[in-house]
Amino acid sequence: MQPQLPEKEPDFLIPGIKKNVFVLGLVSLFTDISSEMLYPVIPIFLTAVLGAPMYVVGLIEGIAEGTASIMKVISGWYSDRTGKRKPFVIVGYSLSAISKPLMAFAYIWPLVLGARFLDRFGKGVRTSARDALIADSAPVAQRGKSFGLHKTMDTVGAVLGPMFAILILYMTADNYRLLFMLAFLPALVSIVLIVFFVSERRQVPNAKVSFKISQFGRDFKVFLLISVIFALGNSSDVFLILRATDVGITITAVLLCYIVYNIANAIGSYPAGMLSDRIGRRCLMLWGFLIFAAVYIGFALMPANIYVWPLFAIYGIYAAFTSAVGKAYVVDLVPFDKRGTALGIYHTATGVMIVFASIIAGLLWEYIGSYAPFIYGAATAILSAVLLLILMPKRHEMVG
Repeated sequence: MQPQLPEKEPDFLIPGIKKNVFVLGLVSLFTDISSEMLYPVIPIFLTAVLGAPMYVVGLIEGIAEGTASIMKVISGWYSDRTGKRKPFVIVGYSLSAISKPLMAFAYIWPLVLGARFLDRFGKGVRTSARDALIADSAPVAQRGKSFGLHKTMDTVGAVLGPMFAILILYMTADNYRLLFMLAFLPALVSIVLIVFFVSERRQVPNAKVSFKISQFGRDFKVFLLISVIFALGNSSDVFLILRATDVGITITAVLLCYIVYNIANAIGSYPAGMLSDRIGRRCLMLWGFLIFAAVYIGFALMPANIYVWPLFAIYGIYAAFTSAVGKAYVVDLVPFDKRGTALGIYHTATGVMIVFASIIAGLLWEYIGSYAPFIYGAATAILSAVLLLILMPKRHEMVG
């Protein structure tokens, strides 16, 4: 058992939820509103307004996501070395906020690349330090609940963002540049919340922490391996959308299905986090992997497009069972002064594998059939569930 930092914060509005956790949830909500207002329309802006070819869209997103993945481990490690989390959170969210209005001044696609690079660089800087700050603030017995609430609030922003974008574009006759400017406003709210309402207890700097996985115990290494195997079959959600259109769902209906997925994720994350505090992370992750496998088999064998709606909803339940719970699980398995580094390694490893998973899925789709990526993804999920069942201890370890 590693020592737990003393708890000084009183509960804030919700029993077991500290002020930092709640405010960081609001920060993610407003930031996701800002980001998701733009994410669905950036490819359209690039191709229809700036005349960029499709390969440029892929290039920009590849560079952007790769940057985020690399920075997550670096910032997490450095936050452990310095014993500080809040500066990384402020800088990360500020860089992402600045990137929004910059796109309004883009008249050639390299400027969009620069803005997206800045946005994802900011995401990489903030993510691991923010998650470590949540873990630092949350009581051990409420850790899953705290991560679950944060994920719920984050996902609510992902639901609201596209809705606001649709409304703004409708009211402004598709004025993308005005949309980019307006997206800065919720991002600005996020920065104000961090600066004035997020506090940080002084941590003891850990100058000895490194990027080496060998510094961690056996359970973290095994869970990381299982997570990497699962991520290698967890391709981009774009393939779910393409598969839905492949069986006859209209683009508008697919976007609505994706909103259904986010709603299910938002509704499920908080209770799933609380449940993981009671019965253990391992059980929730196991069910999450199996639900993922069932959904992917459903997409592979889908006999009619009517099944797309429930499959997307169940897919949201998978996300609720694994996303926040997985981060809480990582924190359980490592010493408190190495949380940022461990979360960074986890985020980076799984993020890089998802890139490879998407490449594999594209090749399987092209050379075997549209069902193939989903059979492959289901197989890796089932393998991950079996390994989790066999290799990870059944006991609910609280070592943070």
